[in-house]
Amino acid sequence: MSDDPRTAYPRPPFPGAQQQPRPGLTGPMDPAPDHGEESYVGKGLLTDRIALVTGGDSGIGRAVAIAYAREGAHLAISYLDSEEEDAQETKAWVEKAGRRCLLLPGDLRDEAHCRAIVQKTVAEFGRIDVLVNNAAAQVVNEGLDDVTAHDVEGSFRANVFAMIYLAQEAVPHMRPGSAIVNSTSQQAKVADASMLVYAATKGAISTLTVGLSNLLAPKGIRVNCVAPGPVWTPIQPIVKKPEQIEQLGADTPLGRAGQPAELAPAYVLLASREGSYMTGALVPVTGGQPML
Repeated sequence: MSDDPRTAYPRPPFPGAQQQPRPGLTGPMDPAPDHGEESYVGKGLLTDRIALVTGGDSGIGRAVAIAYAREGAHLAISYLDSEEEDAQETKAWVEKAGRRCLLLPGDLRDEAHCRAIVQKTVAEFGRIDVLVNNAAAQVVNEGLDDVTAHDVEGSFRANVFAMIYLAQEAVPHMRPGSAIVNSTSQQAKVADASMLVYAATKGAISTLTVGLSNLLAPKGIRVNCVAPGPVWTPIQPIVKKPEQIEQLGADTPLGRAGQPAELAPAYVLLASREGSYMTGALVPVTGGQPML
């Protein structure tokens, strides 16, 4: 891999005709995403920590799971039932790092499921040290009339409500020094016209992060969020048109899309002692695109 950030990973154009039905899988993507499988080297920053990562089957979630495992953490990962193939591959990478991995299939739009996966994690490992709220639903719209009640409710349930339910259930099992890391998005500030609902949920997550950080600081629990820009994950071939896929990331200052592996270090920082004075922060990883 090149040290030059402009050429470290594939640049546009990408093959455009690779659309997938929801929820999207890693295997058909061209080029194959890099989750740090061959590159991430741990430093023991999360030794024996217990981390629950939602959306841990693929994309940023898989990269985080691999990085956390190589930093010494045991993992529980949640994902949709239809993503079992990807989840099994993530589990294999975690176990290759010598760590345990608990698989938790199901739909985070269901409050009962959110609470159940926390309880299953605690039953398996005894506690939770890090909660990574990464899973997200993304819908696109051509105009305002395209936005449906189903889109709005489903997106907020998956992207925002689930974070609240998971935090409510996890915090009683967290000790001082624990951390919550939320995935927001550049869309929280940019808010593309075609991502009205998704951008609204990501803005809510940014604000929720600040509120939770203030609420939980007296308990010694830090809460931060990461804001990715355009990243080469399965969500892209689900929602993007061929011409958008072809030029993904071309409009960033670095001229390319990010890879999941490039996001993982931010999640490690925010979960570890290295980020001990960071709470309520938003960390942009956007290829240089500003978040004003």
